[in-house]
Amino acid sequence: MKITYQTHGTCSRSISFDKADDGTITNISFEGGCNGNLKAISKLCDGMKADEIIAKLSGNLCGSKSTSCADQLAKAVGQA
Repeated sequence: MKITYQTHGTCSRSISFDKADDGTITNISFEGGCNGNLKAISKLCDGMKADEIIAKLSGNLCGSKSTSCADQLAKAVGQA
């Protein structure tokens, strides 16, 4: 299933990814944000289960913001 999540409170505007029936997340891509860092997060998380992504990335903050692109990815896979 292809998912697109509109981010909140980050430089990226949206996150797209595929979620398999077994909860595996693949083909992660961010629109906007810090290109190099978000490509790295996408590659590192590709093939992980949703619950693993949530456990690793939830609560990760960017500077003084109350969230980050990584935290938004965790929220997105949690809602998918």
